[in-house]
Amino acid sequence: MDVHESLLDAVGGTPLIRLNRITEGLAAQVWVKVEFTNPGGSVKDRAALSMVREAERLGDLRPGGVIVEGSSGNTGVGLAMVAAQCGYQAVVVVPNTIAREKIALLKAYGARVVPTESKVPREHPEHVNVMARRIAGETPGGWYANQYDNPANPRIHELTTGPEIWEQTGGRVTHLVAGVGTGGTISGTGRYLKQHGVTVVGVDPESSAYAGGDGSPYFVESVGHYVHPATVDDAWPESYDQGVVDRFERIPDRESLTVTRRLAREEGLLVGGSAGTAVAGALRVAAELGPDDVVVAVLPDSGRNYLSKYFDDEWMAHLGFLDAAEGPFVRDVVTTRGLAVAHPGHTVGAVAEQDAALVAVVTARASDAPTRSSPEVLGAVVPEELRRLVRDDPERAGDDVADHASGPPAAVGAGENLADARARIDGDTPVLVLVDGRAVALVPRAELEQGPRPIG
Repeated sequence: MDVHESLLDAVGGTPLIRLNRITEGLAAQVWVKVEFTNPGGSVKDRAALSMVREAERLGDLRPGGVIVEGSSGNTGVGLAMVAAQCGYQAVVVVPNTIAREKIALLKAYGARVVPTESKVPREHPEHVNVMARRIAGETPGGWYANQYDNPANPRIHELTTGPEIWEQTGGRVTHLVAGVGTGGTISGTGRYLKQHGVTVVGVDPESSAYAGGDGSPYFVESVGHYVHPATVDDAWPESYDQGVVDRFERIPDRESLTVTRRLAREEGLLVGGSAGTAVAGALRVAAELGPDDVVVAVLPDSGRNYLSKYFDDEWMAHLGFLDAAEGPFVRDVVTTRGLAVAHPGHTVGAVAEQDAALVAVVTARASDAPTRSSPEVLGAVVPEELRRLVRDDPERAGDDVADHASGPPAAVGAGENLADARARIDGDTPVLVLVDGRAVALVPRAELEQGPRPIG
């Protein structure tokens, strides 16, 4: 058994485990690199330790200093763990959408947690990375880790993760499958393995910008690239070497989360959603290969960080990823009838002409199809009320429709238990009906009060 002088000596050297049940029928072998066995619980322990050691070597981080980072959780946890071991303080700025388990972990390590709005342009003063950089600059002894642009991030994977996989497979690995968040893991690991002829496959949430999505929100944490529509300069991380990736697999949220839950129940592997994304991609890749091929997927973290999300049936049902255990369901009384949309900047006069009972005001995007992701539905308007407004005061026809929208509608999953959905929604607020986290209908609250419709 290994014996270490310090917890930090236990970072890396993670096991490789073969998948057996979820891969039934596939000729190729699929193995997974279980990075949750790092002492801080994720692949980010490697980057955190590497970045701190390099900052110490350069004199950027001195004894008694303060480590500051913007993080969706895992890098922050890794840095907080290293800080605790080395006698530093840690301040971690986090988006307000991360799982509450990660916030609890950060606090358990003694880090100061600074939550901020997640859906803001990258230039906004409340953006995660802008806030972290500012706090570091204003804090005596502060050092901004900057995982997105820090070369020590991909370098450690080139020095450790890649060689480990090569050695553990006896040089038989033919395909590496990994997600792209900061890009450090896939860039460093892939750079090493490509020297040995390994094909590098990136996996990305379907709407993430890395693989060509519109950048709208998705529900898998710690992977992919969200782009706020008001972002001016969408610079990608310097840690991400695009030239390393041979091709991408774009994975819808439902597929990622279904595989995540299957890994726990069929393989005994309790992992996070980004690991489900990686395995979903690995299964697609393996389906194209033969018995001489060996696919290795990197699983970044543990499902213990997401018990309140991906493994919570109610959370899954609320967002339309899962049917409740019992009906009747929301979809039994609400038929999918499409979603009438308007964007900020559209005029009241134009929207008033729409033939719809309700119109969702949604964030505009550059793509041809307007976003339907529920986090970007800003409010709702009633065209009939807008028509009355224009009749009474014709000059209001030129108003921005966003100025007349209600707040964000309530949201229910199409497969949610109808009684539970009714109980959660008060008053006469409009209701979004979600399938896979995306809005498919906007209906009056009263529509939920109807009885189930007979089939046929």
